[in-house]
Amino acid sequence: MTEMTDGVLHTLFRSEQGGHEQVVLCQDRATGLKAVIAIHSTALGPALGGTRFHAYASDEEAVRDALNLSRGMSYKNALAGLDLGGGKAVIIGDPSVIKTEELLLAYGRFVESLGGRYVTACDVGTYVADMDVVARETRWATGRSPENGGAGDSSVLTAFGVFQGMRASAQHLWGDPTLRGRKVGVAGVGKVGRHLVEHLLEDGAEVVITDVREESVREILDKHPGGKVSAVADTEALIRTEGLDIYAPCALGGALNDASVPVLTATVVCGAANNQLAHPGVEKDLADRGILYAPDYVVNAGGVIQVADELHGFDFDRCKAKASKIFDTTLAIFARAKDDGIPPAAAADRIAEQRMADALAARAAARTA
Repeated sequence: MTEMTDGVLHTLFRSEQGGHEQVVLCQDRATGLKAVIAIHSTALGPALGGTRFHAYASDEEAVRDALNLSRGMSYKNALAGLDLGGGKAVIIGDPSVIKTEELLLAYGRFVESLGGRYVTACDVGTYVADMDVVARETRWATGRSPENGGAGDSSVLTAFGVFQGMRASAQHLWGDPTLRGRKVGVAGVGKVGRHLVEHLLEDGAEVVITDVREESVREILDKHPGGKVSAVADTEALIRTEGLDIYAPCALGGALNDASVPVLTATVVCGAANNQLAHPGVEKDLADRGILYAPDYVVNAGGVIQVADELHGFDFDRCKAKASKIFDTTLAIFARAKDDGIPPAAAADRIAEQRMADALAARAAARTA
């Protein structure tokens, strides 16, 4: 416990990854709930971020995950143009074993106790039906079902936003915001990936797909006979595909690593997966190879734009209009990266940090006016 406390305190107060405003440890013995709610920033508004339900190897790992994920949400929400800060929660345990209605209700009460400083949503291990339960104890739960006043599945706008990021990448690199005639490799054709494939085909791209679930691949191939969609055995084969223009990681994180980057044939990486860079040095490796990287937390923000809109009464057209701005944001990041001589992810961080700093400065000025 001492080691865990020391490590957490170091991250919070002394590391560059710290700076969190509040971290709440939640426990309800009756239901077995153990959770961490991390609020990184409320500079732009209430901290929005999903709830991850996972069997962590240790309590320390769970806390660190909450800290890292909440910090990432501050940057994602800032660059998405939302008046929302960044937060994240983790529930510790195997959801297939301990998840119950009573546990989710207990969690909802903890969210409610924060008085709107934290707004939750779905993440790994939690689903729309879970948010419906949580929402019975708090008004600060998004990602609910349409029957309960929510927006439902956010994969449609997540895919649309990634497609806008690809269009911006094409504009920046090739001078034309279209994927017509380009070969795009999509790794992972689940909920987001399959929608992305549809956008690409409508725009005239040739698409190569792979997925660990053979039935997901077969469904797309059967839907689109005629050669515009092909499949390869696995991601290792996909990243080596000859003539690949764009690689779209849409499954697990860490897809860009010391093993994959040297053999990647694509000249653009733009996908829906979170945390694509296995470590910070990978983006320099991409740049050294002349590969343009569209930061994942910028282009995959369509989902958070959708759930955030529930706070105002969900309107799909309004959300889609906001998600379409991912095109302009991605272009601005590429321009900033070129002007500052830094990788796109570093440029994205600077833009997000400036927006948060401006908001804090405006708040301070208002107090003294």
